[in-house]
Amino acid sequence: MNTKIRLIVMNFLQYAVWGSWLISLGAYLGGTLRFAGGEIGSFFATMGIASLFMPAIMGVVADRWIPAQRLLGLSHLVAAAFMIAASFQTTYATLYPLVLCSVMFYMPTIALSNTVAYNALNKAGLDTVKAFPPIRVWGTVGFIAAMWTVDLTGWGVSSSQLLFSAALGVILGVYSFTLPSCEVNRNVESKSWIDTLGLRAFTLFKERKMAIFFIFSMMLGMSLQITNAFADGYIKGFGDVATHGTQYLDTFGVQHSTMLISLSQISETLCILLIPFCLRRFGIKNVMLISMFAWVLRFGLLGAGDPGAGVWMFILSMIVYGVAFDFFNISGSLYVDKETAPEIRASAQGVFMIMTNGFGAFIGSYAAGWVVDAYGRPNSWYIFAGYALVVAVLFALVFRYKHNPKEA
Repeated sequence: MNTKIRLIVMNFLQYAVWGSWLISLGAYLGGTLRFAGGEIGSFFATMGIASLFMPAIMGVVADRWIPAQRLLGLSHLVAAAFMIAASFQTTYATLYPLVLCSVMFYMPTIALSNTVAYNALNKAGLDTVKAFPPIRVWGTVGFIAAMWTVDLTGWGVSSSQLLFSAALGVILGVYSFTLPSCEVNRNVESKSWIDTLGLRAFTLFKERKMAIFFIFSMMLGMSLQITNAFADGYIKGFGDVATHGTQYLDTFGVQHSTMLISLSQISETLCILLIPFCLRRFGIKNVMLISMFAWVLRFGLLGAGDPGAGVWMFILSMIVYGVAFDFFNISGSLYVDKETAPEIRASAQGVFMIMTNGFGAFIGSYAAGWVVDAYGRPNSWYIFAGYALVVAVLFALVFRYKHNPKEA
């Protein structure tokens, strides 16, 4: 089979495993199992916990002992086993630790799948810069396809979504063993554990500009899991007859909330194309500010909209997500690459991920759960919008960056 096609299949499944539950889990936990907001937030904080150390550990294992494609397969199989076990649990005390264990083994596979892809493309004599992005787009397609499947089958309010994710994980786990082999280096030069885990890049915090950038990255990263955790359940909640009567019961938003939210991922794929132009034209500070104000709109529109006459606000919120996510996540990664020395560039990317998907997602998930429990919805969305606005204003005042279009 053609190398590109094989990698497209890998990426499609890689993100379909995640898309099977990431958006719909909150509705299942809050609607079916009746978990509190803080408890729901803790499930989405598992990704932050895993991102703090598991990718680094698995990276070392793949470099020194187990070829990346085999470790990718083993990780997916173990994650699937924990997810299968989780699907039979209905109490927080038993469900949470199993989901945590599954996520611990899933999160490193994002980096491992990239490693496998780069290795395969290099072996095929292809330019990774040109060949990889069109392949990676199929990951988002897989994410959307899984969301739609869960929505149309009604699995979004049951544990079937977890079993579906596990089934895809098993398929990918087995498939990974057939991918081109990655080499390991068991005779690698001895390094300190600080260098091995990429912690040397934390010296960047000594530079005021980078320290401010990383701190604000963490603050903006706190926004990442909020809508993943609560948006689907919130929109489905409009179908609660006791609260809203029957006016929203048969609307598309209530019946197919996950499909409605998938517009966010569709927008994401399109907004990627705007990044090179915007960075060149406006510079990293303004691009990050655009992202921050987009988060304000994302949250504010969710609070103001409804699945009936106000559904246009929900749709606009989904479209805005592409700008909010891509202009922060991808542009921030490019900025880190540009501003750091070559010898710590890879480690610096690790620090960026730790600050955003690690500390940011972890703190944000728990904080969002507390806000939802304390203030309810839609008030919570306005609080989240206010938070994003404060972050944007502070960033505009504190971060100093002079853009030179000729250097972009």
